[in-house]
Amino acid sequence: MALTGLRSQPFFNDKNRAFWILQSAGWAGYFTLRALGGIANAMGFLYIVPAALTTATGYSLTLLMAAAYRRLITQRPAVTWTVSILILMLASAIFSTIETWAHATFYRPGSPPEGIQFLGAILLDFSLLAAWSALYYGINFYLLLEEKMDQMSKLEVQASAAQLAMLRYQLNPHFLFNTLNSISTLVLLKQTDRANAMLSRLSSFLRYTLVNEPAGQVTVAQEVETLKLYLEIEKMRFEDRLRPSFAIDPRVSQARLPSLLLQPLVENAIKYAVTPKEEGADIAVEARLAGDRLQITVSDTGPGLQEGGARPTYSTGVGLANIRDRLAQAYGADHRFDIQASREGGFGVMIEIPFQTEQPKEFA
Repeated sequence: MALTGLRSQPFFNDKNRAFWILQSAGWAGYFTLRALGGIANAMGFLYIVPAALTTATGYSLTLLMAAAYRRLITQRPAVTWTVSILILMLASAIFSTIETWAHATFYRPGSPPEGIQFLGAILLDFSLLAAWSALYYGINFYLLLEEKMDQMSKLEVQASAAQLAMLRYQLNPHFLFNTLNSISTLVLLKQTDRANAMLSRLSSFLRYTLVNEPAGQVTVAQEVETLKLYLEIEKMRFEDRLRPSFAIDPRVSQARLPSLLLQPLVENAIKYAVTPKEEGADIAVEARLAGDRLQITVSDTGPGLQEGGARPTYSTGVGLANIRDRLAQAYGADHRFDIQASREGGFGVMIEIPFQTEQPKEFA
């Protein structure tokens, strides 16, 4: 089994259960090999008894070692390795003593081992317990690493969601300021009917937009519906000077995109195309399918570029910078954001993102 798949396998979902299975299977295999080896070397079936005693000793010692290692694995590396080596040496000495005694008791009852002779099998036992320790630490260090990676992934997702929410929440105060300023003007002009109508439409717009999660996505159809609610509010100010149009390919109506992504584009088009011109301007919103990509264009018939080849700045705190950041958070490098403008007039922004019809799954 590849180590890269350890954490994702159901076997390791319950670490305690996995330990007991591996522990029992490993020592059962050790006992089988020792017993078969003794029988193959003409030591008789009696060899099964010392093999069983040795296996029981190793099984018990490694349980004690596991209990100690479980506490050491989270300590500083110097403490972990120093104490682990001391435990390994002590366990190897105990293992060798019991194994040597068991072998002598059943095969040399007249000459029991003395002194240093009890350590006759220490090299083999040290190697065995060292291999067990390496396997224990190897698996557990990997599982700890995977847990850290899971935590980092969750933190990254949470940070990304927080960033998206922050960018989204920049829109509502900015829009509310402009709209409430217009309502205030209507009230001062004693146009209370128009002010009440604008308040009613503002309420509908906010109710519609607040239904969606700030870091979530909506369909193109929902985004267009939101834009229409917004434009109804602005039509109260500009009347026939504001001439919006929509050309939405039915195939992309269920495609998903970050909520309120297009509203600042339309808002800026109103500010820089409709407001400066006495006759107003046309604003067109188009969405179409281009292969496996969703292309959305928001364009206007406003003044276009200024002298020197520049459009009036969008640095209102939301605008183009906000949209670029939201696209980067949602799609990384897998998107396009192009400005389409000329000095003769007109200005547009084209956004291209992956065509997706299902809500992206959140990190569990």
